[in-house]
Amino acid sequence: MTNDASDARLQNLAAEVGRALERERLMLATAESCTGGWVAQVCTAIAGSSEWFERGFVTYSNRAKTEMLGVAAETLADYGAVSEPTARAMAEGALRHGAAQVALAITGIAGPTGGTAEKPVGTVWFAWAARGRATRSERRRFDGDREAVRRQAVAHALDGLSSFLGSRS
Repeated sequence: MTNDASDARLQNLAAEVGRALERERLMLATAESCTGGWVAQVCTAIAGSSEWFERGFVTYSNRAKTEMLGVAAETLADYGAVSEPTARAMAEGALRHGAAQVALAITGIAGPTGGTAEKPVGTVWFAWAARGRATRSERRRFDGDREAVRRQAVAHALDGLSSFLGSRS
C-alpha cells in the first residue's frame, strides 16, 4: 500500500471513529508513546473534530508517562514501558487527567533499535478505556521499518477503538 493510500485509510478510520464518538456524544483522549501523537494528528486533521477529540498526551519517556498520566514508577520498573500494564495505565491515566469519556493508548518499539528477544522491534501494546467500563488491551507485532510500524500501529489503534465503541454495553 502506498503512503497516499495508507494516509487516506487512516483519515477514513479517524472519520469513522469521529462519527461514532459524536453520535454517542463522547470525547476522546489519546496517550501515545511510539506513535508520537500520530493518532491525535490524524483525528484533529478532520474538520469538526473538536466535537469529539478532547486532548492528546505524547508521553515518549517514562518520566512523561509518570508525570502526565500517573503511570506508577513501579509498573514501569517491573514490566517496562512496552507492556500490557503500562498500556492500560496510560489509557486509564488519560481518562483521569482529562475530561474525555474514552481513551486509547499506544506504547511500543518502532525500531530500528531497541528490541529484545522478548520484545522484538515491531512489538506494540494497545489499550482502550472508557469511563465506567473495563479496559481492553492487546499486543501486536508489526513488520517493516520504523514508519511502517508506526503507521500500522495508528491504524490498529483506530480500528480497535471502532470495535471498542461498537461493543459498548
